[in-house]
Amino acid sequence: MHVSSKTLIFALTLSFTLIAGAALAQTPPVVGTIGITTDEIKLLAKGWSIKKDILGKDVYNDANEKVGVIEDIVVTPEKAMSYAIVSTGGFLGMAKHDVVVPVNQLKIKAARVTLPGATKESVKAMPEFKYAD
Repeated sequence: MHVSSKTLIFALTLSFTLIAGAALAQTPPVVGTIGITTDEIKLLAKGWSIKKDILGKDVYNDANEKVGVIEDIVVTPEKAMSYAIVSTGGFLGMAKHDVVVPVNQLKIKAARVTLPGATKESVKAMPEFKYAD
């Protein structure tokens, strides 16, 4: 039986392709190149959840008086600092006064958000925050 060189080259190329394809299919994905590591996930799970722990929560002072409600969290364009938009006063959105509080000033303990040293008057006296158009 005579095998031409073209047939032999074709057969070798096909077999190398199949072997390489099978080898690549068995290679596990590289972990940690996209997303975060398992250790980072464990650490992250202990952090704040904006949706679950912060947004819409009442804000209290040291005297257990309600001073506002967290309406939003804003991250600066440089991503260096996060700020809470705290709404105070008003009813059904009428005459409400939104102010900015650095997130690191808020304390969360037992699912309660506290702004130490704040009073309703001091929060209302803060400059009003308005979103840029």
